[in-house]
Amino acid sequence: MKIYIAGITVAALVTISCVAKADTASDTIALVKSSNADCLQCHQIDKKIVGPAWKDVSAKYKGDQTAQAALVDKVIKGGKGHWDSVTGGYPMTPHPLKPSKEEIEKIVASILQL
Repeated sequence: MKIYIAGITVAALVTISCVAKADTASDTIALVKSSNADCLQCHQIDKKIVGPAWKDVSAKYKGDQTAQAALVDKVIKGGKGHWDSVTGGYPMTPHPLKPSKEEIEKIVASILQL
């Protein structure tokens, strides 16, 4: 009986985890759309468009305590070199005015949770 209950508990936690990831992905897309940002022209959650997939960004920076600030700075200022093997050398365009820094911070935080 204990094994059966443990199995059900594990299955429930896996299901909750998958739903939470889906909610995080949906939340990320909603944040981008609500800020009228152009992120989706180059990025998607799980596939490369021009820039890397956001899940790949999240995986690359997992556990990096400096990632949030560095990525916010990268979105605002643009850049090149960190994803050349994915982008073929195409640079990240700068976004100094739109979306706002606060919106960029929320979007980046959401991406890092994917």
